[in-house]
Amino acid sequence: MKVESWLFLGGVFFFTPVGIVYGFMVEWQEPVGFLAMFLLAGMSFMVGWYLLHTSKRVGLRPEDRVDGDIHENAGAIGMFAPWSWWPLILGSGAAIGFAGLAIGFWVLYIGTGFAIIGLVGWVYEFSRGNHAH
Repeated sequence: MKVESWLFLGGVFFFTPVGIVYGFMVEWQEPVGFLAMFLLAGMSFMVGWYLLHTSKRVGLRPEDRVDGDIHENAGAIGMFAPWSWWPLILGSGAAIGFAGLAIGFWVLYIGTGFAIIGLVGWVYEFSRGNHAH
């Protein structure tokens, strides 16, 4: 995970100067571009910091070592929701909500309702039904 963490942390050293250069090029009059670059640097820092601390906690993975073999990563990787329709509902609600920003705020409220229903359904999917734990 150290490669991934340094890749994201390196984004800070790329996006910050690009944001500064962009700010000078537009004479700091266009408020979205350079601010987006600074926010992108901040998000890159957050992801890189998280991955760096996770790599210290987890240790070296087989793909991080030179002598790592493919069979070391065999087996169950994680638990995933089988046949889940909730991500589709959540994504549809988000799409309707973002379309509501362009169409009208009343559509945003409908999309927010769908997104909340999809999020709650996805979170509590393993609490009831056939896949309850």
